[in-house]
Amino acid sequence: MSSGKTAKIAGPLVVASGMSESNMYDVVRVGEMGLIGEIIEMRGDRASVQVYEETSGLGIGEPVVGTGEPMSVELGPGLIGSIFDGIQRPLDDLMRVSGNNLSRGVDVASLKRDRVWHFTPLVGVGDTVGAGDIVGEVQESATVLHKIMVPPGKGGRVLEIKEGDFTVADTVYTLEGKKGAREDFTLMQKWPVRRGRPYARKLSPDRPLITGQRVVDCLFPLAKGGVAAIPGPFGSGKTVTQHQLAKWAEADIVVYIGCGERGNEMTDVLNEFPELIDPHTGKSLMERTVLIANTSDMPVAAREASIYTGITIAEYFRDMGYSVALMADSTSRWAEALREMSGRLEEMPGEEGYPAYLGSRLAQFYERAGRVISLGADEREGTLSVIGAVSPPGGDISEPVSQATLRIVKVFWGLDANLAYKRHFPAINWLTSYSLYTDALAPWFEENVSEDWMKLRGRLMGLLQDEAELDEIVKLVGMDALSPGDRLKMEAARSVREDFLHQLAFHEVDTYTSLKKQLYMMRLILDYYDECKKALEKGADIEELANLSERESVGRFKYTPEDEIDMRYELVLQKLNAQIIAATEKEDA
Repeated sequence: MSSGKTAKIAGPLVVASGMSESNMYDVVRVGEMGLIGEIIEMRGDRASVQVYEETSGLGIGEPVVGTGEPMSVELGPGLIGSIFDGIQRPLDDLMRVSGNNLSRGVDVASLKRDRVWHFTPLVGVGDTVGAGDIVGEVQESATVLHKIMVPPGKGGRVLEIKEGDFTVADTVYTLEGKKGAREDFTLMQKWPVRRGRPYARKLSPDRPLITGQRVVDCLFPLAKGGVAAIPGPFGSGKTVTQHQLAKWAEADIVVYIGCGERGNEMTDVLNEFPELIDPHTGKSLMERTVLIANTSDMPVAAREASIYTGITIAEYFRDMGYSVALMADSTSRWAEALREMSGRLEEMPGEEGYPAYLGSRLAQFYERAGRVISLGADEREGTLSVIGAVSPPGGDISEPVSQATLRIVKVFWGLDANLAYKRHFPAINWLTSYSLYTDALAPWFEENVSEDWMKLRGRLMGLLQDEAELDEIVKLVGMDALSPGDRLKMEAARSVREDFLHQLAFHEVDTYTSLKKQLYMMRLILDYYDECKKALEKGADIEELANLSERESVGRFKYTPEDEIDMRYELVLQKLNAQIIAATEKEDA
């Protein structure tokens, strides 16, 4: 254990001398109060320490004690339903120790040591197990079965294992290694946050993460194990969109990181998530959620750790074979912490003062997502999908964090302030957003939903793009200057926007739409367009076709409960076609 003394203090940066025995990224305790810090630069025996707590009152010459270990998280039963700060200290335990105003230098265990879990072994004495093998199970919550795995790099013959009630610190099984060495294991394991957890092999992301949000699933799908960014200005619906994805996405576990967000936003999350009912299980959403709260009034440096803490916890559940969705809100605040520390280290600044390595740090974070075969003899498949919100100042995505993110992620859901002002939610702009997974996911949609899914999607996108071009003409010379065919295009595109893309997050039925219902909705809109096109060729009046009373039923189809969609679809289609035929016959007469 190395020790030195503080030689320089500049906000969250402390330079300590006499630290020659320490290593990069070692955790240290700074000053008489024992503030938690991490070494981010070594020059000779001088270590630059990033302190994760407020440094006011710290003096020159105070002791700096190295722990000899990198910043690590405790992984085991007790993660689900917990609320941690950026360095995995449980906020409820911190409050019990220090009251409402969090004290500095408080040392509390990440996983509760007094809580007892029932362990059920899945292997017996004499069995040989390797890294990643599941040796037993703990029912952590009503919906999550926690699998106890042999830590990476460990393995051997089982000497002892027993069923019973244990805390995370109790020995539950003992292995004999290759050289006959005995090693005891508990229900938890530790892992350094800055290193990705190992896996057997990575698979291509060719299955969609179904979210029930029409603009996402249909137009800009995200693959399981994929990465997406949601940039948007204040008030455009980033947080609600992430809540919807957390609630409805086909994920077994949700890890939500509030990184540098305002305290009231994080309070909303803490109040809402326990009350939200998980639609997949009927229990509270917190039964499969881990929250990491690092608000804007908490020490800036701890934001940097919070992102890594969250993704390491997410990788741990991925290794069990679960589908995990990680929400990072927002990576812009995390980048601000990087910028502050870079400035204090007097590094050469990059664009807008951000460090020159901003892009590579973002890439290191996002590349830990993926669909993988986990370590272990049973070849479990786990996925980790990462959705990062970006908060560009003034909604300007030409700034460095947005641009660096766009070079890495494959899905861009661009939120638009103009759509938000028009009360069109989700305010994802269909002309600027994109998904690079579409081609890889096409076979899955065609096989599991409908052979014409991609064709219908392409036609919807075509209508929206044509509308944008025609809209310029309408602004100049008015709607009456358009030909009947172009007028019809505008009407069909309006139906796509208002009836299909507009989705109410707080409506009990419209909040989630199955893929089958999305298919019916696309078909209704395009059937209306195709049949009206034929009617126009026979001389029908465009005004009459645009004002058919049954068009309201097309718009209201999204409020139809899932168990009634087959019957309702046939009924609406019949009435719509009957009205178009009637309008055509009127002209013939």
